[in-house]
Amino acid sequence: MNQSMRAIAVEQPGREYRLVLTTLERPRPGPGEVLVKVAAAGVNRADIAQALGGYPPPKGASPVLGLEVSGTIVELGPKADGWSVGTEVCALLAGGGYAEFAVVPIQCLLSVPARVDLVAAAALPEAHFTVWTNLMDTARLAEGQSVLIHGGSSGIGTAAIQLCAARGHRVFATAGSADKCTACVGFGATRAINYRSEDFVAVVKEATEGRGVDVILDMVGGDYIERNFHALALNGRLVNISFMAGATATVNFGVMLMKRLSFMATTLRARSNDEKGRIGTALRQHVWPLIEAGKIKPVVDTVLPLGQAMEAHARMAASAHIGKILLAMEG
Repeated sequence: MNQSMRAIAVEQPGREYRLVLTTLERPRPGPGEVLVKVAAAGVNRADIAQALGGYPPPKGASPVLGLEVSGTIVELGPKADGWSVGTEVCALLAGGGYAEFAVVPIQCLLSVPARVDLVAAAALPEAHFTVWTNLMDTARLAEGQSVLIHGGSSGIGTAAIQLCAARGHRVFATAGSADKCTACVGFGATRAINYRSEDFVAVVKEATEGRGVDVILDMVGGDYIERNFHALALNGRLVNISFMAGATATVNFGVMLMKRLSFMATTLRARSNDEKGRIGTALRQHVWPLIEAGKIKPVVDTVLPLGQAMEAHARMAASAHIGKILLAMEG
């Protein structure tokens, strides 16, 4: 059996990085792990950050880029209970997705939902793990509450809009063009806000009769932090998952005090497998049935072959996409 595989390597990490096809030794699953023959890998901004040299993988994780895959189990490690060879799965990874084979801890595996194509299933794990743990676990989004999703046309944004709409929440979303705003409404947003021509604080306040929204999911940071405070209702919760506009800002926290707001920030990649497993259990119970019922769908912008990883990164860096960009394996 050929024990090598094709994978993407990062040459010259930093501002001038390049992604090139290389050949690596095929990994082997250890206790509580399986080996997945990858059908497709999701592309995420964290991959770009790692290639730029600013987001190293957690200790023990594969240095290969890629935080999510779909594919078929081809080998079981010891104690990989509950799984079998031949099962089609999608999976959250701490690294290693841009390759023909990936080792996955069983806590991070999910069966591909019914009616979802195996390649398209690669669009599900990172977005839905992120959305669930931030909106439901961290921000405690409760029945009947409203939410504002920044970056509504991103992979995470499209998943968040669909999930919240399917669960009956009033959803606002921001996006950077008329086409992206139209797409956000199509995914279930009550109102999409073009942040290039509209003030999201003013729009949200007017639409809620001055009250504001209960929860905001933000990946922008910077000057959005204080603006988010103004867009929140009393006892509102702001949760940041990234700081694309900067992790430092001058903020008047008096607004936070007077409105009794909560400001939180989380990451997912370095969490333990057991913690990721608890999120996965919630997804099986609450989200996968909505996907199988057709109420939530993977939103795939582009599928490119593995060898065009550099083009995939360029499309993501330009924010030209709506939904997920995927890398599909060939052969």
